[in-house]
Amino acid sequence: MSFYHTKVLSEVKTIYTDLLINGGGTSGVTAAIQAARLGVRVVIVEETPWLGGMLTAAGVSAIDGNHNLPSGLWGEFRQKLRDYYGGEETLNTGWVSHTLFEPHVADAIFKQMVESEGDTQVFYRFYLKEVKVKNRRIVEVEYFNSSGNIKIIPKMVIDASECGDLMARAGCKYRIGRESRIETGEDCAPENPDNVIQDITFVAVLKDFGEGADKSIPKPANYNSNAYFGTCQELSDHSNPSLCGAEKMFKYGRLPNKKYMINWPIQGNDYYLDSLEMNHEERRRAWQAAKDFTLGYIYYLQTEGGFSHFGLADDEFPTGDKLAFIPYIRESRRLKGMNFLTLNDIIDPFKEQGRQIYRQGVAVGDYPLDHHHDKSPVPIDEKFPEVSAFTIPYGCLVPEDIDNLVVAEKSISVSHIVNGCSRLQPVVMLIGQAAGASAALCIRDKCDPFELPVRVLQDVLISYNCYLVPTHDVSPLDRAFGSVQRVIASGVMKGEIVHNNWVNEIHFNPNKIVEEQIFREALRRTGLRDIAFDQDFGSDRRVSRAEAVIWLWEFLGRPEMKNSSNYFKDISVDDQLVSACNYFYHRGWLESITSDNIFSPDKPLIKIELAYLIDKVFNPFHNIPITNFR
Repeated sequence: MSFYHTKVLSEVKTIYTDLLINGGGTSGVTAAIQAARLGVRVVIVEETPWLGGMLTAAGVSAIDGNHNLPSGLWGEFRQKLRDYYGGEETLNTGWVSHTLFEPHVADAIFKQMVESEGDTQVFYRFYLKEVKVKNRRIVEVEYFNSSGNIKIIPKMVIDASECGDLMARAGCKYRIGRESRIETGEDCAPENPDNVIQDITFVAVLKDFGEGADKSIPKPANYNSNAYFGTCQELSDHSNPSLCGAEKMFKYGRLPNKKYMINWPIQGNDYYLDSLEMNHEERRRAWQAAKDFTLGYIYYLQTEGGFSHFGLADDEFPTGDKLAFIPYIRESRRLKGMNFLTLNDIIDPFKEQGRQIYRQGVAVGDYPLDHHHDKSPVPIDEKFPEVSAFTIPYGCLVPEDIDNLVVAEKSISVSHIVNGCSRLQPVVMLIGQAAGASAALCIRDKCDPFELPVRVLQDVLISYNCYLVPTHDVSPLDRAFGSVQRVIASGVMKGEIVHNNWVNEIHFNPNKIVEEQIFREALRRTGLRDIAFDQDFGSDRRVSRAEAVIWLWEFLGRPEMKNSSNYFKDISVDDQLVSACNYFYHRGWLESITSDNIFSPDKPLIKIELAYLIDKVFNPFHNIPITNFR
């Protein structure tokens, strides 16, 4: 792996690569890792000197959501954090998240992960200048910095930037702001569209220097203490009993090593600024006002609040003002893609009359809808319904306009409302991983993203322990994880939606005993003819392992097996059951669902065993037709 910096720029002119990733942020870094693992040459071009984006360079180092969904590279990254700090509980330092960490530590982890994977080059502190398109394909991308330019000639491109800059320059259609309810069909969308986006935040990391220390900063420009009044009980008129005290407020984003992430939404440092259509220099100037607002909040806490011993951390961001490199941008330009994910798709993804585009899922999340609009230029009163844990379908990453581009980060094709839960860090990491896999497969198979069969992509993601559907009670550690993912994504079996405070869950209930109704319904959903049962059992009658095996064996035409086995030493019934058991055993389809090396024919069948058998016998994931986009 190579890291190019400005001092060697004069040696770099034109670079040919398999895959260009525009942005080394939260999705860009996972896209690079996944693509490199699949054997393609990768070039990342990143505006900051860090990898990780909102997790690192923007300072949002408190994970929101997916705590019980250790999917893919998100799970790997979290484990590396746990290893670094010394275990799971060492990251549980604040109450906003189960996983909090110092931004610079995450940057180092991401750099180590990228460095260990394949042929990858990273260019830091370069900014997008020009995107050349010919016949619906990106043929050249040029970047600049103070020392000169570089040109990248890629086969495939991923836009993983914070604002969707490359897709816009390439000519992709996109949305900004809030759509109308007529366009999206969302009851809580506004009657008329507007361009209002979510607030941004320039994050600061404070450090406790101990009682008696005075780390107060100079009064920043345009300071107005009234902007922060009411941030906590001690700094309010006490008319709002729901406000927390200052101590709890600081513990919100408490990090390891006596540090505190300042990303506080209540009269804190959220700031309204729409810089999406600005160029680099315009953004730099506009962001200064947001920086000053955060510095004003710090000054307010130090002086009005009496927390002068909490100073800007001097060992975190190597910036002149000690703030994050970039702001936390919650809402980007949003692609008009081959799929458009709306609120109605994630309230109940399993409903029969719905589009069921969860079946095309490539990333998962479980966070509720959470928008930041307190600083909006127009009053916004959004009331959201509960949503399910959700999937991001592949088509949300695929543009309508450019053939060799995949879009990641927060610029995927979702509504403004859905952006409130699709923007969270683990979801964005998984979107990046899916984008990287998609691009690599397209390079391998010599096709474009809209041509890549979604099942091919999903198979690869499962092999890297990624969830297609957010099953909170079946993880990659379960032997039948892949089978459960496939039978749900094929529509043959379903999950149960559970709301648990700020976490939305889908339960598969793997140990639930299978009743005949569940068994029949699962077989019906394979799209094949029903099994002719010998008896008319009640719908709530439990199905035994023996009955399940015999019914499946009969359905397959009673295939004969010449080899016998002592594996089924507890079977004392007729030859029909022995033959059926042998048929499935010699294909390895029973071995993995019996933990005691005994078939136990009278034992009730449970759901995870049924999922495994259906997956292996019928292969509905590949046999039930599905289109990439609908």
